[in-house]
Formats: sequence, structure tokens, C-alpha cells
Amino acid sequence: YVQRQGSSASFLERDDGKEGIVHTASLLQSPDRLRLNWPQFRRELELKRETVDQAAAFFPRLPGTTYAYAAPPQLNDGWPTSRARNSGFDEAALAALVKSIAESDPAGRQPSFIHSLLIARRGKLVLEEYFFGHGRNTLHDLRSAGKTFSSMMLGAVMSQGANLTPDTPIAPLLSARGPFANAAPSKDRITLAHLMTHTSGLACNDNDENSPGNEERLQTQQAEKDYWKYTLDLPVLHEPGTRYAYCSAGMNLMGGALTTATNKWLPELFDRTIARPLQFGLYAWNLSPNEEGYLGGGARLRPRDLLKIGQVYLNGGTWQRRRIVSSDWVETSTAPRVTIDEATTGLSKEELGNFYAPGGADALAWHTYEIKVGDRTVKEYEASGNGGQLLIVVPELDLAVVLTGGNYGQGGIWGRWRDQIVGGAIIPAIVK
Repeated sequence: YVQRQGSSASFLERDDGKEGIVHTASLLQSPDRLRLNWPQFRRELELKRETVDQAAAFFPRLPGTTYAYAAPPQLNDGWPTSRARNSGFDEAALAALVKSIAESDPAGRQPSFIHSLLIARRGKLVLEEYFFGHGRNTLHDLRSAGKTFSSMMLGAVMSQGANLTPDTPIAPLLSARGPFANAAPSKDRITLAHLMTHTSGLACNDNDENSPGNEERLQTQQAEKDYWKYTLDLPVLHEPGTRYAYCSAGMNLMGGALTTATNKWLPELFDRTIARPLQFGLYAWNLSPNEEGYLGGGARLRPRDLLKIGQVYLNGGTWQRRRIVSSDWVETSTAPRVTIDEATTGLSKEELGNFYAPGGADALAWHTYEIKVGDRTVKEYEASGNGGQLLIVVPELDLAVVLTGGNYGQGGIWGRWRDQIVGGAIIPAIVK
């Protein structure tokens, strides 16, 4: 809400009808601009007027834009494309979904900032739409959806003969980086499977700002540049495999396992096992302070390339007839292992609802849910990340969907897209 008095203006932040912080601004002229003091940024922001055409990033689609469904273009990136009707969709229903996103009000109550929507079915890319100024070649931050690469790379190197399995203990594997603080026999029992299912038992909980292994603490501390050693220095709070706590630092240890077992720099290994075989375009990878690859999330990809991961798994582990992971690994790595509930997390029902979506279970660096579709449910597995980064795979329908978004820190909004968009619009649009 904005209130103007002469050459000054006040911005009122509101949440659920309650007044929040008031920001003051000065109206300047020649040219028209707005100088705004925003305490969180610890600086003044100066805003200038923009034309509608210059403001594409502020709207799902520019006002007055019309939409008509068209098949995605066939590019030199390995994706076969098709009209949606040839893959069993009602194109009018998909067009209505895209139109509803394109015409949504970004200033409305709890808006969805969907940046892209892509659909593949029966091996064909049938829908590819972008919003808020994003495009086909825009690299999008995957946040924690990038954690799933740990599982896929493990499957790839295992099939190539690497001496790793989900049951490989991590501390002995990385012993050259020790000795590790807080030594305990239970630390030597932490396996790669425990890391990928967030059940390592380490003092690491991204939902607890006081946890020493919290990702923000890991990334802001400066005493230890080696994130793998920092994590293995943490104390063990629970016997591995007995307590679920979302832990990005633990997933990042998978990078240490892969690097050590293959003697390959993690970004190089990713390029060799996934990016090149899947014909990725430009991508970016995060590094830790010691320049090792970071596997706790945050890779940047084109949405078209992210969707290929889902298609590989629907294909039983292949892309364009090239084997990426074994069909057995597809089944093993996506099978639920840990139910996320009050018993496994040690949280109250209310606390559980604040941190985790209901009905979820974790596989090996994949999340699994059941999607509501009318009066039935369908099983899926997914990679997901803060803001609305979603790769959803529905094997029984030979369907893969990618959504990217900008609702950071708003899990209550993007967490509903699975049921609202996939279950409420995309799956019902399948007519054969």
C-alpha cells in the first residue's frame, strides 16, 4: 500500500491484513524517480519510470499480450518435440492453464511467480512457456532441486565401475581430510544413503538457525574453507538412519564422495556424466571457498535441460538411446526410504507442518508424494527447491513437468503447485 503526501510517499508492508514496516520515499523530478530507504538493504534505492515494454520482468506476460498454443520448437539439443494433442493432451485445457498464469496479477494476494512451465509426455516435449521476462536460454537457479544430481551422478559412476554404493561410509572415504572433530563410532556408520535421505544424525538441520550444520552457518563461517571437513567435524546427535532433519551440508558431502572415488573435480564429473551426454546448453555450478564443487543445491540450468533429467528416468536411465544410469538404479534411487512424519523428525504436528509438506517421503536425493487428481491420487517423485523449482516425474502417465519460480521463502505458495497445477490442470488435460 502506498500513501503520498506532497513530495514524499510511504510504503506499508502488510501480511494477512496487519500493518508491517513503513518505508519512506522522496519523489524526485527531472527525470521522475523515487528514492526509497529500505532498511533491510542498508542503503537507499532509486527507482525510475519504465515503459510497459521495459517492465517485462514485472509481469507474467506484458498486458495486452494474446496467447495461442504452439508446439515447442525442435532445436539441436536432443529434445524431440510434438503438438500436445499427439501425446494425448487436450490442447485447449493446456492453453487455458498457460493463459491463467499469463494473466495472473503479480500484485495480488499471495501471487505465484512462475517463471517457466514445461511438459514432456511419451518422450516428447509438448509445452514450453516462460514468464516474468524469462526465456529459453535463461539459466535458472535450481536451489535444492540441484541436490538430485548427487543421486544421478552416483548411479552414473557406479555403472562405470566406481567403488561406491549407497552403503559406502562417508567418514572413512574422506579420512584424508581428517582427523575429524567429535569422533564417535556412529560417525563412521554414516553412509551415502543416510546423506541422501537426510538421516545422517549429524548436528545439521537447515530448519534450525541454531544448528551448527545449518546451511547458512556453513556458508557464512570463514574458519574452515573445506565444507566437507566442516560437516564431518560436526557432532553426531542421533544414530544414523533414525532421525530425519533436512541437511544441505550432508548432501554436499556426496560431492566429496564422488570427487574422492573418481578423482574428478565435481563440475568436471557432472559435465562428463550428465551435461554432455544429455546435450545441455550453458549451465553454471556453485563452488565452495576451496573451489570444490558444491552439491547442496544452487546449480543454474536451462529449464529444457532440467526436464531431460525426468525424461532419462522415464526412459529407464537412457537419453537418446545412450545409457546414463542403469534401470535398476532408476528403481532403487526413486523408491521411498524414509517417511517424513512426527516420529522420524521428532517434531510436533504443528512444527512438522511448518517445515515439511504433508505426506512426503524421501528416496535417494528424490522426494516422493502422491498428487491429488480429483478423487484419486497418482504417485510421483520429484526434485524440488526453494522458490518453486520443481521437476515432477509421474511414471504411470509417462509424464515429466518442470516448473521454475521466484516465490523464495514462500513454501506455502509454491508448495501447492504440485496439486494445483500438475494435479489440478495438467493431468486432467490428459485425454488418452
